[in-house]
Amino acid sequence: MSFDLTAVGLHYGAAEVLADVTARFRPGELVAIVGPNGAGKSTLLGIMAGLRHGYSGRCYYRERDILVWRRRAFARCVSFVPQSLKVDFPFNAEQVVTMGRTPYGGGLFETDEDHDAVERAMKITDTLAFRNRDFRSLSGGERQRVVIASALAQSPETLLLDEPTTYLDLKHQVETYRLLRDLAREGMLAVAITHDLNLALTYADRVLMLRAGRVVADGAPHDVLTAGRIHEVFSVTADLRNGNGDSRPWIVYAP
Repeated sequence: MSFDLTAVGLHYGAAEVLADVTARFRPGELVAIVGPNGAGKSTLLGIMAGLRHGYSGRCYYRERDILVWRRRAFARCVSFVPQSLKVDFPFNAEQVVTMGRTPYGGGLFETDEDHDAVERAMKITDTLAFRNRDFRSLSGGERQRVVIASALAQSPETLLLDEPTTYLDLKHQVETYRLLRDLAREGMLAVAITHDLNLALTYADRVLMLRAGRVVADGAPHDVLTAGRIHEVFSVTADLRNGNGDSRPWIVYAP
């Protein structure tokens, strides 16, 4: 269930977007990918999701090159949550979530297993209340929760999420990362891009930091997210405050 990347690089024309990225992502961990805009975070996740081609190096899932995986088989294992999803047709929220069952489809009708997976995914993402509403009428945060539910309905081994909490209010940001943490504890691999370093510090098992397409640091959150490295990579002055007991520290930014 692990991803293995070796010397992965990608150019857009003459521009180098990723360079020599080597990392392994294992089941049972929540990995936060952080870095400033333009660091290559979304490009890296897109390669892992099998959505970007023309890269150098190797990207393997389950010891098999992702480029030779059959798309349906890969989609049963790996689910990708984009930053946003545009739906032009009048599907309601439940129908969008049901689309997550597409890799298992063998006929015109959903099975009991499909219905159970959709119900479960909508329950844990707190989206049942608007299951019958037109997806296009939902707020940005509601839409994002529906997209996450669709990914979970896919029953994946691995979740790849590109800034999953961008449109969410504080309550649902926290609930989303608690959910990802719990799924990882149950054995899933979850890899999430985030700009919120405190969410990464609080919930992630590991942080991969990128800058200008290269890995700056990869390790335990408190080892990666130091005041010195935050200043080096983000040009922001920060201080880490220790919590009480066994709680993790949090980041306070200079006014």
